Amino acid sequence: MMPRLDAPLKVTGAAKYGVDHNFPGMAYGYVVVSTVANGEIEGMDVEAAKAAPGVLGVYSPFDPLVLTAPTLAAFGETWVPLQNKEVDYHGQPIAFVVAETFEQARDAAALIDVTYRERPAVTSLQEGLATAEDPPAVRGGGPTSLDVLADGVASIEDAFAASPVVVDNTYSTAGQHHAPMEPHSAVAVWESGELTVYSGSQGSHLQVAELADALRLDRSAVHSVNPFVGGAFGGKGRTSAPAFLAAAAAMVLERPVKASLTREQVFTATAGRAATVQRVSLGAHRNGMLVALRHDSWCATDVDRSFVEPTSHGTSREWYATENLSISQKIVPLNLPRTTFMRAPGEAPGSFALESAMDELAVALDMDPIELRRRNSSVAPPGVDLQWSSKHLDECFEIGARRFGWNRRRPGERVEGDWVVGMGTATAMFPAIRFPATVRVTLHADETAEVATSGADPGTGLLTVLNQIAAESLDLAPERVTAKLGDSNLPPGGLSGGSTATASTGTAIMIAATQLIDELVALASEPGAPFAGKEVTYADGKVFADGQELTFGALLRELGRESLVVSGSSAPGEEMTKHSFSSFGAQFCEVRVHRLTREVRVSRMLGVFDAGRIINEQTARSQLMGGMIWGVSAALHEAMEFEADGRLANGDFAGYLIPVNADIPEVDVEFVQYPDTLHNAVGARGVGEIGVVGMAAAIANAVYDATGIRVRHIPIRIEDLLD
Repeated sequence: MMPRLDAPLKVTGAAKYGVDHNFPGMAYGYVVVSTVANGEIEGMDVEAAKAAPGVLGVYSPFDPLVLTAPTLAAFGETWVPLQNKEVDYHGQPIAFVVAETFEQARDAAALIDVTYRERPAVTSLQEGLATAEDPPAVRGGGPTSLDVLADGVASIEDAFAASPVVVDNTYSTAGQHHAPMEPHSAVAVWESGELTVYSGSQGSHLQVAELADALRLDRSAVHSVNPFVGGAFGGKGRTSAPAFLAAAAAMVLERPVKASLTREQVFTATAGRAATVQRVSLGAHRNGMLVALRHDSWCATDVDRSFVEPTSHGTSREWYATENLSISQKIVPLNLPRTTFMRAPGEAPGSFALESAMDELAVALDMDPIELRRRNSSVAPPGVDLQWSSKHLDECFEIGARRFGWNRRRPGERVEGDWVVGMGTATAMFPAIRFPATVRVTLHADETAEVATSGADPGTGLLTVLNQIAAESLDLAPERVTAKLGDSNLPPGGLSGGSTATASTGTAIMIAATQLIDELVALASEPGAPFAGKEVTYADGKVFADGQELTFGALLRELGRESLVVSGSSAPGEEMTKHSFSSFGAQFCEVRVHRLTREVRVSRMLGVFDAGRIINEQTARSQLMGGMIWGVSAALHEAMEFEADGRLANGDFAGYLIPVNADIPEVDVEFVQYPDTLHNAVGARGVGEIGVVGMAAAIANAVYDATGIRVRHIPIRIEDLLD
């Protein structure tokens, strides 16, 4: 197993993140945020700030930087700060101070006096349900509501009326934040008509497009560098406020500008996961076969309605076989910070509702929860003729049940000292997606190779995986291959998101490597070449002909060439019209609930995953373990808590609870490996997000198994379990 290539740099502190870059004459920016949740800025007295020591500029809607909100086809309009005087939420960026030092910028920012024409703020999702709206669109461009009915069934209500057993309950999930280790930040350098921005980003080409359009520059004049990203999970998919502001200020001041959000500002000046309310109804025969499934969802969103958390569409649309399906999605605009993609957007909160409901149905049927899921395993998404390209979910449950000791489960009966013990399980699914990607592969005359693309590695292990796939495709030892990432000057490698990077870039590598070897063989047999006119083959980094051999480096040297370079591109194609694609998993969890204090402790976790071919078990295991731990966090810890006036009450790591080592017990991961070459040439499907899917439900189901108390919201609190 190949170790992570970036590990030595990270553990020794040698890895340079965006804010680690320093340049002569650099200035420092500080973002000022609003103190009301809804209103209009009437005035902003900045004279004291401008007169403060070291201040170089104070920018606001009254004296703005030149920025325009860019619109990208795949993502819509990007929010850009300081464009108008409207305030939509507490903590919104409203001004930017630049000074000689960070401390001077921060202190000057505190001198700005802002007056508002304040309006009542709408901050409660529950209170907004009555006036919920249809969203402008949902993921994939499908309808916001969808009914699939069996022949002869007039309505979903009729399907439930014909169901011998029905469960019908409402579930809710709290708003969450990505809480990355690295705050959103940027260092911008404007020199000779070109802009270079060093910033943690999930896609340097996407950042180039947004910055160029916002600053009205040609995209060729913008360079984005992001070799290391200190946590992202969707929260750094779009360009952040510090990057826009630092770039614009650098152009005005004609000197480098560094800007970073404070930890508290990260929670509001960037976007997080929406809170949701979901009603799930399941109708079944007494043998457990589903008759009908209804999943109605509501999610919070910002006042611009810029993002929808597709909980029903991301789960019930595909997971189980049923002849009658009804899903809907509505949004509730609130004066709260913006929402965006966050690890398994839709699937993570949606699986809590659906998999809790499946557990409740199993209880109503007096059936084993695994058996219920097996009986309703889908061959294809309901109402869709395209079958799954490869699905081994039943095997995941079989292996997981055996390894976890599922047969020892005794609902409500297992007591160990002062603790009652329970087990829970849940299905995990996440769509297998590919993005367009281009990768450059180079053979050098010094016997080394290079693979390069602009995609990012936000801790996923992509750098290592690129190296492995390139080495395998070129038939070279991995130590002879250098992988490069995180620079928009490299070929566009797509966005590191959606669990797409390995399938997307890996396929492009294989295409480029094949073409590169073909060109190398052709060079070797050209007139004047060492094997002119002969039949040449390639293996193990060498070309062969008539019993003779040359390394590729020796061949290039004899031909007077320093290198041979080929770029390969890959994009989803005809295969998407022939099959449905997904990764699958079975989540298992054991919890202990204290009989007196009602404290919940997760004591064991196991995830068994069917994600096609696993390129690097170490990095894949780390990704899945991280997702499973995030599931614990969602189930028992994380919640953004807002006061009635829209102020975030827990915008730090003291109040915003996330797990620490003591909260996480044994975590085990097993792979069921069936390469999925119908999806891509590498045979790999994504693992980055599926680890979080279903785990919160597995924990809630285990809590019920231990206590007999069904909690239909997360995070679960001690007070939820008091008798």
